[in-house]
This record gives sequence, C-alpha cells and structure tokens, in this order.
Amino acid sequence: MTTLFISDLHLCSDRPEINRSFFGFLEHEAKSARALYILGDLFEYWAGDDDLPDPFNASVTGALARLAASGVPVFLMHGNRDFVIGDAFAHASGVTLLPDPALLDLYGTPTLLMHGDTLCTLDRDYQAFRREARSEVWIRAMLARPLSERRAAIEALRRQSEQEKRSKSEAIMDVDPSEAEAALRRHGYPRLIHGHTHRPAFHRHSVDGHVCERWVLADWYQRGSYLACDESGCRAVQLSP
Repeated sequence: MTTLFISDLHLCSDRPEINRSFFGFLEHEAKSARALYILGDLFEYWAGDDDLPDPFNASVTGALARLAASGVPVFLMHGNRDFVIGDAFAHASGVTLLPDPALLDLYGTPTLLMHGDTLCTLDRDYQAFRREARSEVWIRAMLARPLSERRAAIEALRRQSEQEKRSKSEAIMDVDPSEAEAALRRHGYPRLIHGHTHRPAFHRHSVDGHVCERWVLADWYQRGSYLACDESGCRAVQLSP
C-alpha cells in the first residue's frame, strides 16, 4: 500500500474538469491508499466553516467523508488560501487537521510535511502579510464579519495578490534554498514534502553532510497529480486526462 500526497488543488465551482478529477481520484487511487495527506490549498479559498452548506463545499466535504469512512485516514494541512478551515469542517469531512510543519515516520524514513509558503522567505511582503493574517486577532475579526463580506474581502485580496505577483521575479516567489536547508537541519535531516510554489520538482540538498530529498507537489490547475510513497521511496504520478 502507498501513502499519497496532494496539494494546491484550488477547488472551486468554476473549474468542473479539475473537480471531476478530484472526485475520481478519491474514488479510485485514494481508495486503495494507506493514507491521504492534503498539504494545503484544497480550496481556491475558504471563507469560514459557516460556508459548509454551500452546495459545492458540501460536495467536497461529502466526498472526503466517504473516503475517511471507507477506512482511509485523511489528513489536511492549512494552505495560504484556506487557513481558516476549522474543527467544523474537519468533523464534517472526517479529516484530521495537521500542524505546519508536521514530522512523521513514513515507512521508516523521517518525513517533514509543510505547505511550503514559509520557505519562500525572499518574498518579504508576503511573509509580512502572512504573519498578520495568521494572528488570532486578524482571524477573529475576519470570521466576525458576515459571510458575504468575507467572500468579497477575500476576492479583493486575491486580485491584489495577482497584481503584485506581476511585479515580482520568479526567484522571489520560489523557495529560498537556505530556508529549506534550515528547516531540514531543525528537524534532523528528514525528507521534505511540500507544495505552494506550483513548481513540481525533486531536489537533493546536502545539509551538514546529510543528503536530504525535497519533493515539491504539483498544483491542479491544468491536470491532477499526486506523490505516491512506499517502502521503496516516492514517485510523482500524473492523473489520466
């Protein structure tokens, strides 16, 4: 049996083809997995757990709940688009929320899981916003607003973010290798799996004489993809069109 990792699906009602790929993935590939880990940005955005009744959100929640009920443990880490997912969503979907970072023993290999945005330290404007938005004060104030206002505010932030990206270099928005190596050092030189950058790749880092793997998960904007890991190691797999 294999353990599967996905991230950056950015699910929303406006992307029916990717949604079908996701539901098919849960019904087939994930059904036979030892566990499924979703490392952030499951949704294009999440305005709060009081948005669970939305028909599209309910369809995603129900699909995850069916997978969990079939005996496949499902773990979810917050991303930068859905970091206000809370206990109500976890209960309804049957997922277990993970901290970021999370260290696990994966078939005998210590493996560090992250969403990946904290590794992009060269993007100082983003890191400053992240610190503010992840504070309890900011989250409490956001969730206190009516759902319709939250949705509008999130859409405005998304538009602003897209505009700002046009003026940033690719290198600034990518992982700072020195930050990745610092994370590997802090956690005892494990394997690292993360998403966020939408730049799927396999890297090897030499850290203090230790050779560490770093797997970057793909996004699901064009085509679904997952990382499958077992006793022999990890491999990236593209879903069929």
